[in-house]
Amino acid sequence: MDLYPLIKPLVMRFDPEFGHKMAIRALRLGLVPPPPPVREPVLETRVFGLPFPNPVGLAAGFDKDAEVADAMLAQGFGHVEVGSVTPRPQPGNPKPRLFRLVEDRAVINRMGFNNKGMEAMAERLAARKPRGIVGVNLGKNKDTERAVDDYVKGAKALARYADYLAVNVSSPNTPGLRALQSRAPLIEILGGVREALDELARNGVRRPPLLLKIAPDLTADDLADIAAVAMGEGLSVKAGETGVDGLIVSNTTWSREGLQSRFRDETGGMSGEPLMPISTAVLAEMYRLTRGRLPLVGVGGIATGADAYAKIRAGASLVQLYSAMVYDGPAVGARVARELAACLKADGFAHVADAVGADQPGVTG
Repeated sequence: MDLYPLIKPLVMRFDPEFGHKMAIRALRLGLVPPPPPVREPVLETRVFGLPFPNPVGLAAGFDKDAEVADAMLAQGFGHVEVGSVTPRPQPGNPKPRLFRLVEDRAVINRMGFNNKGMEAMAERLAARKPRGIVGVNLGKNKDTERAVDDYVKGAKALARYADYLAVNVSSPNTPGLRALQSRAPLIEILGGVREALDELARNGVRRPPLLLKIAPDLTADDLADIAAVAMGEGLSVKAGETGVDGLIVSNTTWSREGLQSRFRDETGGMSGEPLMPISTAVLAEMYRLTRGRLPLVGVGGIATGADAYAKIRAGASLVQLYSAMVYDGPAVGARVARELAACLKADGFAHVADAVGADQPGVTG
C-alpha cells in the first residue's frame, strides 16, 4: 500500500528541506513500506557491463550521504546514485535554499553540495551489504582552486565501493563549476580521474565505469566539445576506447520559461516536469553527436512511464528521476517502471535495450 497520498498534505506543509530530512530519517528507520517488487523481464538490461533489473534509477541529490541507498532500491528503483559528495564536509549555501513550485510540479534548489564528506560516505558504503547498483556522484569543494584535485581525491576514496562513478561539473550552485564543462578543464579533470582509476586497478581495485554529468543549458559548440572529449579526444585512450563510459544528461536548468509559481524567480537550478522537453532535446543531440556509441542516462522531468519511454526512444539506456518523488512519494520509481514496461510491450519491444534511440534511426555507427 502506498501511504504517501495519505500523508502528502502534511508533508507539503513542512519546509521543503525539513521534509527531505524527515523522509531520509523515515527511510533509514524502515518506516516507509516498499511497493510490490517490479519483476518485468522486458525491463532487464545491461549497461556499462552492469546488470540492471530495470532502467529507472534515483538521481543524485536525494541521498547525498549514502544513508538510504538500499532503502531506495527496495522502493523499486533499478539503481541509486548517491551524492554529490565532496572531499571535505561542507554546509552548502545559506537557507532557505530549496523551493517547491507546486503549480508547476517543479523544484528549485541552490543547495551548494551540502554533504558530510567523502570519508563519511566511504565508511557508510563499506558497511553495507550490496543488494543492487549504487553509483557515486563526485563534486568539488567550493573553495578548491584546482578542481581536478578534488575529483581525483573522491575517485580514490570511493571507487572501491561504487558500482560506477559520476563526475559532476554541471551543478549551477557552485561558483564556476559549469565552466569546467569546456574542453580544456574537462580534459584535465577526466584525464586525472582516469589515471587515478588506472592506478587503483593496478593495485587490485576494481575499476568502476566513469560517467560525466552535464548541464542542459549548453550551446551547440559546448555540446560538440563535450561529445568529442567523452569519445576520447584529448585523452590518452586506446583505439576503440572512449574517454568516459557514459554521460548523464542532464542536471538542473537556469530556465524559468512558462513557470507559474511565486518561487519561479528564486536563484538556483530548476528540476521537475518543466525540465522534461529541455533535457530530452539535449539528450537526443548528445546521442547524435556520440553516434549512439556511448550509453546515456536520461534525467530531467520524468514523472510517468511515458516520460521515461520518451527519454529511451531519444537515446537513453537508463533514466533517473528525483523531483517527482516530492509530489508522488518514494514509490514513484516502481510505478514509472511498471508504466514503462507497458509502453514497451504495447510497441512490441521484447527488451528495453531494443528501444534505445528508436526515434533516431540511422544515428548509430
